[in-house]
Amino acid sequence: MGTKAIDLNSDLGEGYGPFHVGTNVDDELFALISSANVACGFHGGDPLTIERTVALAARHGVAVGAHPGFPDLVGFGRRVLAATPAEIEADVLYQLGAVAGFCRAAGVPLHHVKAHGALYNLAVKERDVADAIARATRRFDRDLAFVALPGSALEAAGEAAGLRVLREAFADRAYNADGSLVARGVPGAVLTDPVAVAERMVTLVTTGTIETIDGATLHLQADTICIHSDTPTAVPIARELRARLEQAGIGIRAREA
Repeated sequence: MGTKAIDLNSDLGEGYGPFHVGTNVDDELFALISSANVACGFHGGDPLTIERTVALAARHGVAVGAHPGFPDLVGFGRRVLAATPAEIEADVLYQLGAVAGFCRAAGVPLHHVKAHGALYNLAVKERDVADAIARATRRFDRDLAFVALPGSALEAAGEAAGLRVLREAFADRAYNADGSLVARGVPGAVLTDPVAVAERMVTLVTTGTIETIDGATLHLQADTICIHSDTPTAVPIARELRARLEQAGIGIRAREA
């Protein structure tokens, strides 16, 4: 257990009925990651999709997390909706129950919670939103891990709630100098070159630093690395990153409770 290790996570099960998200590569990604963030039915996912995704995670020995978002199927949860903290707390609690039900039926534990899209980005900046997500998580199960951007209001809320916070880095996204993610609409915000992404993440894991979009050096703590399943090169990125990490002697596994 003394070997340095990192968790690789991906947002999965985000299709809905006959509609597939991104490149529909969930099956391939499960063989390459250690944690899955399962859409709960609000921004993506439906009962059959959640059931199938949890079953795939169980088959591959991948930790299952709930991936709650705004109730926004049309916008894929990437639009901020008007909602009070109480509404957000109840919505998150509802979504955790949905995924946990399928986990229970499959005989696997619910491991973590990671907010999705606009809800995550809003909680990074707004403490009342972050607190609502953290409260819902604690009310459901205080032993769940809580995924958050380092240095954010979301991280602070998780810590204040007494949750086990997992600090997250993003393999396929560019960073601003303040540690925030570059907005998706900005050129260069989404990174797709598997080799460049893998080298960047190995540097982060081994040195704790990452290059920002303007060429500065950012110090960043990471317990888990996200590869978005709707990035066009998600599978090649995951495959290259896993190989480079293993070559560097870095283990790949979900963080234990």
